[in-house]
Amino acid sequence: MLAALLAGLFGLLIGSFLNACIYRFPRDITLWDPPRSFCPQCEKTIAWYDNIPVLSYLLLRGKCRNCGYPIPIRYLVVELLCGIMYFLIVLRFGPTLLSLKLAVFAAINLELIASDFEERILPDEFTKGGALAGLALAWFALLPATFSALLVPYGSSLSLHSLVESALGAAFGYGSLWFIGTLYYRVRGREGMGMGDYKMAAMIGSFLGMMPMLFALMIGSILGSVIGLFFIWFSKKEAASYEVPFGSFMGIAALGVAWMEAVRGVSDAVVH
Repeated sequence: MLAALLAGLFGLLIGSFLNACIYRFPRDITLWDPPRSFCPQCEKTIAWYDNIPVLSYLLLRGKCRNCGYPIPIRYLVVELLCGIMYFLIVLRFGPTLLSLKLAVFAAINLELIASDFEERILPDEFTKGGALAGLALAWFALLPATFSALLVPYGSSLSLHSLVESALGAAFGYGSLWFIGTLYYRVRGREGMGMGDYKMAAMIGSFLGMMPMLFALMIGSILGSVIGLFFIWFSKKEAASYEVPFGSFMGIAALGVAWMEAVRGVSDAVVH
């Protein structure tokens, strides 16, 4: 329990970092210039005691101390969600390599979900960078050997199998959405997806492998279609002109699939 509580507190800090990325990256503002958080309205540097995750937002009642500019509720939500996810991951799987991989995957998807929903942008730092992280972690936190058996020589290490599974997942994630997007463009004469969606699918595939990635894309598509219709109705916009944040729904589905795959993998290991 102590490890889970510490992970939850660490998750709050990661959530605060993610909020900075969500605001800065779509606006081409680096994380080191300026190095400290600032109010977007009055541009005054935020004091450390006003930058404590969750607590500062509640004490300030969601407003800048200097100018009273409203702080988006997204800051509170992202910090809380990241803390809760980190707590649940370590509580269920302990301080393991699997938990580390899930925590990294959770943070990446949380940033992309919020960024796509808020700005309709999926930053390369988290799509391309996330895909590389998934490939690197696959060597240590192993994916089950399925399609890799067709490519990797018999008797090779499980780490090599896992790395190949990760690479196949990334390739098929990118390729499947690219194919759908290209087909849609040829039929409808306009883009239905962006390059960011393709790269995000590659990131998801690098962490989950091919079949779980395809499952996540399927669930994300269903969520995007159903909830997207509600958004269109609520915003009273024309369906043809409304840009559905598909990356957000894809990320939500990926988190659910990742959790199910992790639970199933641990259960299978116990049985065997």
